[in-house]
Amino acid sequence: MNSIPVMELHSSTEKMIKTTQTTCPYCGVGCGVTATVEETALGRKVSVVGDLNHPSNYGKLCIKGSNLADTVGLETRVLHPMLGRKKDLDTCIQKTSRVQTDWDTATDLIADKFQHYIDQYGPESIAFYVSGQLLTEDYYVVNKFVKGYLGTANIDTNSRLCMSSAVAAHKRAFGEDLVPASYRDFEHTDMVVLVGSNTAWCHPVLYQRIMKAKEERDLFVVVIDPRFTATCEAADLHLPILPGQDVTLFNGLLQYLATNHYTDTDFIAKHTQGLDAALISSETEFSIESLIERTGISAEKLTLFFEKFAQTDKVMSLFSMGVNQSSRGVDKANSIINCHLLTGKIGKLGAAPFSMTGQPNAMGGREVGGLANMLAAHMDLDNQKHQQLVQQFWQSPTIAKQVGLKAVDLFEAVEEGKIKAIWIMATNPVVSLPNADQVKRALEKCEFVIVSDICKDTDTTQYADVLLPALGWGEKDGTVTNSERRISRQRAFLDCPEQAKADWWSVSQVAKKLGFSGFDFESSHDIFKEHAELSAYQNAGLSQCSASEVFRYFNLKGLSDLSFTEYQYLEPVQWPILNKNQQDGAVAQLFETGQFSHADRKAKFIATAAVGAVNKTCSEYPLVLNTGRIRDQWHTMTRTGLSANLSTHKAEPYCEIHPNDALKYGLKDGELVEIKSVWGNCVLRATVSDNIRRGQIFAPIHWNDQFASDARIGKVVNPVVDAISGEPEFKHTPVMIQPFYTQWQGVFYVRKGFGNIVQKTIESTVWWTKIQTAKAVRYELADRHRFTETTEKLKSLLPFEDESFEWLNLEDQTAHISHSVVLQEGHLIASLYIAPKALLPDRDWVASLFKRERLSAMHRKALLAGQAMSMGQSEGPLVCSCFKVGKNRIIQTIKEKNITDEKQVTACLKAGGNCGSCLPEIRGLIKACQTEDV
Repeated sequence: MNSIPVMELHSSTEKMIKTTQTTCPYCGVGCGVTATVEETALGRKVSVVGDLNHPSNYGKLCIKGSNLADTVGLETRVLHPMLGRKKDLDTCIQKTSRVQTDWDTATDLIADKFQHYIDQYGPESIAFYVSGQLLTEDYYVVNKFVKGYLGTANIDTNSRLCMSSAVAAHKRAFGEDLVPASYRDFEHTDMVVLVGSNTAWCHPVLYQRIMKAKEERDLFVVVIDPRFTATCEAADLHLPILPGQDVTLFNGLLQYLATNHYTDTDFIAKHTQGLDAALISSETEFSIESLIERTGISAEKLTLFFEKFAQTDKVMSLFSMGVNQSSRGVDKANSIINCHLLTGKIGKLGAAPFSMTGQPNAMGGREVGGLANMLAAHMDLDNQKHQQLVQQFWQSPTIAKQVGLKAVDLFEAVEEGKIKAIWIMATNPVVSLPNADQVKRALEKCEFVIVSDICKDTDTTQYADVLLPALGWGEKDGTVTNSERRISRQRAFLDCPEQAKADWWSVSQVAKKLGFSGFDFESSHDIFKEHAELSAYQNAGLSQCSASEVFRYFNLKGLSDLSFTEYQYLEPVQWPILNKNQQDGAVAQLFETGQFSHADRKAKFIATAAVGAVNKTCSEYPLVLNTGRIRDQWHTMTRTGLSANLSTHKAEPYCEIHPNDALKYGLKDGELVEIKSVWGNCVLRATVSDNIRRGQIFAPIHWNDQFASDARIGKVVNPVVDAISGEPEFKHTPVMIQPFYTQWQGVFYVRKGFGNIVQKTIESTVWWTKIQTAKAVRYELADRHRFTETTEKLKSLLPFEDESFEWLNLEDQTAHISHSVVLQEGHLIASLYIAPKALLPDRDWVASLFKRERLSAMHRKALLAGQAMSMGQSEGPLVCSCFKVGKNRIIQTIKEKNITDEKQVTACLKAGGNCGSCLPEIRGLIKACQTEDV
C-alpha cells in the first residue's frame, strides 16, 4: 500500500498531483479511501475513490464516501477562534458581537474560566461532550486531561447514543468490550442474522460484501426489523418484529435451543457460567402462542428462524442501532449473545455475535475510555486497581473515581446549573440528542460554553461563548478503529486552513495553561505511542495475572515503539497486536481458545427477562415513532448536506406511515404533517408506505434548523434511557400525527452565491426546507398567510432590485398561481413558483436550467410557464445517485425488457454499477413490476 502521499509535477502543464491513502469519516465500516489533490493554475481539484488494498472495503465505497470531495470546501468553515454568542439569548436578536480572536486569548480565557469554576465549585462543575468523529489521538488526550488531571469523569460522547448498550453487554458477557469476529467471517458463514440494522443503507459496503457471499454460496439471510427496509429486499426471511420485543424473541430462541438439545454442552461446561439463571428468566417466552402475540411474528416464520439457527453451525448475528437504542438495549444484546454461547457459535470462523458501530471511530473512543463510565485501555472507572494503574502510568495528580454523567443526564445537569462550563467537540447535540429542546435550554442557561467544530453555523455553535476552529476530515492526522477492531491511519491530504487546529492540540494548550505536565505532544505519533504503551502497561497474558496486572485483550504492545516513519506507513491492522511483525488477521477471531476476560476466564450467560415498553402508547399518543438513518445523509447533515449528489435521493425531511393509518388520521401522501409527543413537535412530509406496520411511523434523524424550519426529530424523541448503559430510546416514542394545514406551497431556486442574502426571506415563511443542487439552492416552501399577501411580501424581500436584473412574472390570483423568474445577463439567477402542489414544476428540470450558460427565448417562456418545452416522462424520484437514474426510467426499462435481475438493470442503465447502494431498491422495483404493484 502506498501510504505516504506521492507528488507528481508535470512541468508542461504546471500541474501537481498528490495522492494520499486515508480513511472515510462516515460509518463504522471504516473504508479506506485514496484522496487525490490536483493543483493547477485554475485552482484545486479533490477527488476520492476507494482504496483497493484496504481490507475493510477493497476499493468499494458507498454513495456518501464517493462524494466526499463535495464536503471539503471552506464556505461553511470556522477558520479563527471566535468569542461571543451568535444569538442574544435574552432578546433573540442576532448579534454582530461575535469577534475573531487568537488562540492564546481563547485558551487563556478557557483556562481562567475552568480554574475559576474548579476553585468555586470543584472539578465536577466542568463537563465535556465529545464525539465518535474524533480521531483516537484527540480522544485520548481529552480523556487524559479530564479524568487524570481535572479529576472528573464528566466527559461523555455521542457514541453513548449509538453503541453504549453493546459495550455494556460485551462487558457483562465477556468481561471486556470486545467484538470477537471480523468482516471476513461474513464470507465464511452459512447464516447471517441482521437484527435492528438497515445494513443496506447504514453500512452499505459491508452489506454488499454479504450479498456477494450470498451470490457465491448457500447463505441464508434473516432480517429482524419492524420495517421492511432496503436490507429486506434480498433476505430469505424477514421477521417484522413489534418494537421493543427483541428480548422476547431471543429468549424464545434460547428456550427452543435448550429444549430441543441444540446445545454445545462441552463448551458450556468448560467456558461459561450462569446458564440456569438465563434459562429460568426466559421461560415465560417459550410458549409459541406467547411469542406470536408479543413479537407480532407468525408461527411459520418463528419456526423457520428457530430451526435454521439451531441447525446451522456457522451463524453470524449482526446487531446495530435497532438493538442498542432502547431502554432495554443491554438486555437485547445479551439475549443475542446468550444464544451464541449456548450453541458454541463463537470463537469460530463464521460464527459470532457482531456489534456494528455507527460512527467511524466509536471503537477508538472505547479504547481510550471515551465514555463517562470507562477508563482508558479497556479499564473500569469504578475499579480501584484500574484507577491506580492508569494514574500511575499517567503520573497524574488525580484520577476520576466516580462514574461521570452520561449524555442525557449531563445536559439535564447543565440546565440545573450543576455544570457551569461545558466543552463540546465535533458533535451537534441540539439536533442529535433526545428531547433536544431541553439541550437547547441547557446551553442557553450554561454560564460558559466552548464548541470545537469545523462548521461556523450549526444548531449548537450559536450557543458557544468560545468557538474554536477544528481540523476537518481532509486535514486530520491520526488513527481510527472500525467495527472489526481494525486500526487505520487517517492521513491529512489538505493543508490546515487559516488557524484551524487539531482537537488534541487545543486541549493540550489549555492543560498546560492550567499548569499540568504530560501534554507536551508534538504530533499525533507521540500520542499514539503513549496510547499503545498504556494498552500494554501491566497487561497480563492469558495466563494467571500477578497482583499488579490486569488482563485485557485490548493490547497494542506491538505498536508501542513505532518510529515516526513507521507510524506514517502503518498498514490497517486488527488488535490485539502483541508484536511489531504480527501478520494482520493473526488474531482476527477472538475466544478461539475459549478464554474470556472475566477473572475466571469464562463467559457469562446473562438473565434477560422480557418486559413491556417503558413509554406506552395511549389514546392521546397512539402511534410509535421509530427514528434512524437514510442512505445518502450522515448524522446532522453539516457535511453531507453540502453535496448536491447526496441531496437527490431523499431530498426532504419525511415520515413513513402505513396507508391505513394515513386514512385514519386524514393524511395524504406528499402532504405536510405534524408529529407531536410529550416532549416536542416537528413538521415533515408524509410518505405513505406498506413497508411500515400499522401503528408505527418512521422519521430520519438528519435534518436540522440549518436545512429545514421545523424538522429536528430529536425534539420529539423521548429521553428515557437504558438503566445500565444510559443509551436513549430512539426507537419507541408515543406520538400523535395530524395534517399540517397551509394556504399554499411553492418552490424557490436561487443561484449559489446569492443564497445567503435570501435566507432571511425564506425563513419568513411558516415552513421551508433547503436542498442543494449542482448550481442552485432549492427551497420547498409553505405558508399560512393569504396567497396575495405572501407573494407580494416574498417578491419585495428578494434582493434583486438593481437594473442589472431582469424580472419575468406571471400571476393568476384566482387560480392561486404566481411565477417569477430573475435573470442577469442571460443567466438564470432565481425562480419562484407558488401554485397548487400538482401544478408546481418538475424540480430536476428547473435545476438543470441553472447549468446553462445562456437561456434561449423558448427557455424563458418555459420557465415562466413552469413547464418544459417538451415534457417527456420524468425521471421520477432518484434511485441511483451515482448515475442520476430515476425510479420511472428504471420501471420503464424493467417492463420493456422483461428484466428479472438487478444486474440486467445495471447493464442497461448503469444504475447500481458504482457504489451499489441502490441495488436493494432496484430489487424492490423488479419485484413490484412482477406483481404489477407499480
